[in-house]
Amino acid sequence: MISDDLDLQQLTRDLKSKLRPGEPVGYLRGKSLMRDMLLDMRTNHFSELEAEELVDTLEARGFVRFLGDPAERSVADAPWDISPHT
Repeated sequence: MISDDLDLQQLTRDLKSKLRPGEPVGYLRGKSLMRDMLLDMRTNHFSELEAEELVDTLEARGFVRFLGDPAERSVADAPWDISPHT
């Protein structure tokens, strides 16, 4: 369960700062990379399921946005836009 008092804006900033330039790429690979990075952020102690749900929440609320179409092979390797809405 994701806590209501979790600062998604700050979490997005933290996630963006840990990613290398140009990361993540690809819809599923990008989601997996962001999940794994959240798991590595030791201060939050997320379970794997919580980290997956959190990536879905960040996507649903517009903090992370895939710039391609995962259904179309030609743009499935597009990058993600990670914007903490600052």
